[in-house]
Amino acid sequence: MELNWSLKELYSSFECNEFKEDLNNLDELIENFITTTNNIIDSTDSPDKLLENFISMNIELKTLARKLGSMVHLTLSVDTKNSTALKYDDILSSKISNLAESEAKITKWIGNLKDLDKIIQGSRLLSDHNFFLKEKAENAKYMLSDKEEAIIAKMKNTGSDAWCKLKNVLTSGLMVDIKLHGENRQLPLSMIRNMAYEADSTIRRKAYEAEIKAYEKIHDGMAAAINGIKGEVITLCDIRGFSSPLDKTLFNSRMDRKILDSMLDAIKEYLPIFRKYLKRKGELLGHKNGLPFYDLFAPMGNADMTYTYEDGCKCVIDNFRTFSDDLADFAKNAMEKSWIDVLPKAGKVGGAFCSRLPHVGESRVLLNYGNAFSDVVTLSHELGHGYHGYCLNNESILNAHYPMPIAETASNFCETIVKKAAITTATKDEAFSILETEISDCTQVIVDIYSRFLFESELFKIRKERSLSVKDLNEIMI
Repeated sequence: MELNWSLKELYSSFECNEFKEDLNNLDELIENFITTTNNIIDSTDSPDKLLENFISMNIELKTLARKLGSMVHLTLSVDTKNSTALKYDDILSSKISNLAESEAKITKWIGNLKDLDKIIQGSRLLSDHNFFLKEKAENAKYMLSDKEEAIIAKMKNTGSDAWCKLKNVLTSGLMVDIKLHGENRQLPLSMIRNMAYEADSTIRRKAYEAEIKAYEKIHDGMAAAINGIKGEVITLCDIRGFSSPLDKTLFNSRMDRKILDSMLDAIKEYLPIFRKYLKRKGELLGHKNGLPFYDLFAPMGNADMTYTYEDGCKCVIDNFRTFSDDLADFAKNAMEKSWIDVLPKAGKVGGAFCSRLPHVGESRVLLNYGNAFSDVVTLSHELGHGYHGYCLNNESILNAHYPMPIAETASNFCETIVKKAAITTATKDEAFSILETEISDCTQVIVDIYSRFLFESELFKIRKERSLSVKDLNEIMI
């Protein structure tokens, strides 16, 4: 089974004729977008026809830009120092930033249209893009002048975007010194982090201590990156008229503050239950004063819950099939057609994600697979994102952008399928391990994410006044 994803469905390489031709075609589409947008703004023609022209033109532009960008992004995800991909990342970012002024003009023009509902209802194409157009009109409230939007887009290339690239290079290239089985080794950070799921408590502790020590090599650069990114966010929120970065996030998530507060209240109510679980886990592992961080993900029970990647794939396919043949066949196809980059390695970003490729009707999934049951769950989670994308294959690219609350629905649903189905065929010891993994995952989603919310809230509060040192950041996280 292939363990590296294939990008030949996009382009055979950065040097192939198709990639170079598409790069030139993008220039033409951008120039056409700018010219056409100016014409629309100045036109006295019927607004429905002008909007239809804008929609059609935007679909063509976004589709090609997404294809080119996916080739760059996916290449860098598994090789953050790839010089060719980095070059084209800069080139594409520069090209796309040229759209900002025209995007601002058309957004404000749409926001100022009278009887937008009536205009939309008179056209099949516009009706199909009703939500997209309404959201454009809503976004107009927070737009700056056309020139200011253009300047911001250009400056982001050397601001927050550059800081994000630095963060990826630092973390993906970090090699951790560790002594295992009497041998001194240097391993990528992602491999070290996978050791948190090892059955051997000595390995878990060594890996944790080595990870913390290794961060000293990059902590100054990481602190600079987060200060740069968050500082830019604060500035942009302020000049756009958002009351806070959280206000902007809620707006982008299509969520109001009451919903968020209700969820946070529910989390606070149940924190004592999670503390009880963590304390009990610590006791079962022989700790008297709570659960050390290095044992947070320690496997519990006597069952051997290790899964090779092949085992994990079979588990996902078989359990998906208990719910839907279509879902199972989708997962099988993704595995067989090299949509998944499986193993951790130096230069590869950490974590996991799924990236939709609408132009070819596929997705690509990045994993850092480590043979634990939690890795099988992660595989099912990311394939849930992929299946969501598969269900959008016949939808316009302009209608396929969805916020985090919706994005995580299909993925968490697919996790649940695998966990519930796995329990039905498990032994008593295996069922215990699966259930403990489920509680551990819930602790991550609820307790850990809440801690990050508190961390970021404090970070933004302090960052409004000054930059934060490594010590500051560590202290507010703790």
